Amino acid sequence: MKTTRRKFIASSATAAAGISVSTHVLGTPFIAKRRNANDTVRMGFIGVGNRGSQLLTMFRSNEDVEVAALCDVYAPYRERDRSKVAQRYIDSGRIPKLGEDLGNYKKYEDFRELLDQKDIDAVCIATPDHWHAIQAIQAMDAGKDVYCEKPLTIALNEGRAMVNAQKRTGQVCGVGLNRRGATIYQQLAKDVKNDLIGKVTSARAMRISNMYPDGIGLMGPEAPPSDFNWDMWLGPRAKRDYQYNIAPYYFRWWKEYSSQMGNWGVHYMDVIRWMIGEQAPKAITAHGGKYLVKDDRTIPDTMEVIFEFDSGVMINFSIHEAGSGGGIQGGEVELSGSKGNLVADQNGYTVIPSRPGQFQTWKNLVEPKEVKLNQERKFADLGISENSSGNLIRNFLDCVKTREEPWCPLEEGHRSTSFAHLANIALEVGGRIEWDAKNERITNNEKANELLHYEYRKPWTL
Repeated sequence: MKTTRRKFIASSATAAAGISVSTHVLGTPFIAKRRNANDTVRMGFIGVGNRGSQLLTMFRSNEDVEVAALCDVYAPYRERDRSKVAQRYIDSGRIPKLGEDLGNYKKYEDFRELLDQKDIDAVCIATPDHWHAIQAIQAMDAGKDVYCEKPLTIALNEGRAMVNAQKRTGQVCGVGLNRRGATIYQQLAKDVKNDLIGKVTSARAMRISNMYPDGIGLMGPEAPPSDFNWDMWLGPRAKRDYQYNIAPYYFRWWKEYSSQMGNWGVHYMDVIRWMIGEQAPKAITAHGGKYLVKDDRTIPDTMEVIFEFDSGVMINFSIHEAGSGGGIQGGEVELSGSKGNLVADQNGYTVIPSRPGQFQTWKNLVEPKEVKLNQERKFADLGISENSSGNLIRNFLDCVKTREEPWCPLEEGHRSTSFAHLANIALEVGGRIEWDAKNERITNNEKANELLHYEYRKPWTL
């Protein structure tokens, strides 16, 4: 009875695998009480590298946030000591400034020890994608609210497990799909459904970043820095030797740990499906490959994906990392409707009336319109837009106190992240896949269903 949970974890392979022994599993789900609006929220941060440091800064900009603990597998990150960062990491340009005065906070290499800290109210998870599900579920079982960076998961089945864990525990969970915090998109999510451009039949977005010719480079195995816990970084993924162009930042180009469909595509698929009111596609087709860039990546440098919906809509997403081009002029997403065309980003949008086609004699069915955020919100510097991630974080903190649902709850984050997984699966199997969104199964290719999850490396379990 006197054995602490930490000692139990250290001595038990079962517990180390992540099986919770909390009352969330054994009894009635814990529901936190509403808190006073002025109460301080004590935060723990799991993963404080590039994106994690950005989120740390944004959380700290709120006066009701106190930093209780940091966790990272790389010691200089959790120590906030840039002088100890390997020079080659600094040369990558993706190393945070560090050096902040965070007060008296605790430092951990193992996230499970952070979750044992009783005075932490909520955690921010900004680790690589393959860690999100395990860490979020264990955090919820430990009675912590969760803010999880996108993409929500590395495999589709993990998302449903996270949603189920939230229902079981009653914790508040928000997903960092930051366009949910953008004023422009919040308005468009209403206006598009209210006939702003008529019936939307197609939409498109793209990621353009010409990485020709060298990409992330060609490198071989080497020893990791002595203060970098490589085995813990790998976690549930298969054991392999350390390689500099995998971690700490370049994991985005390795399918075992992320993808550009997940890194960028999830943002755009989320905001498009939000505006047009769609939950999931019925069919997905993907084409592409590693056509030109000579590097170690295991994801395409060129990719085209089409998502089809029962309602009569198609979304096209393109990845161009072996070339450039103009992209979507004037914005980041484009919606084509029966009455007009919408081009939008977080700074504003433009509506252009449709032109009559063959055999049609009508004039404009909608009026041209241009809306700029800096005009509506009266920003002094016209080049500065609002901080949509900061808005999302503020909303999450409010929900920690009120126990209301955040702007981007787990179910929405899971549905949007599923677009990335389905696109990658369609490319992997080389054919059109048909999706049963209710049962979350691929109906025309049983082999493809094997890619909805993967076998975790022991001792980790979902």
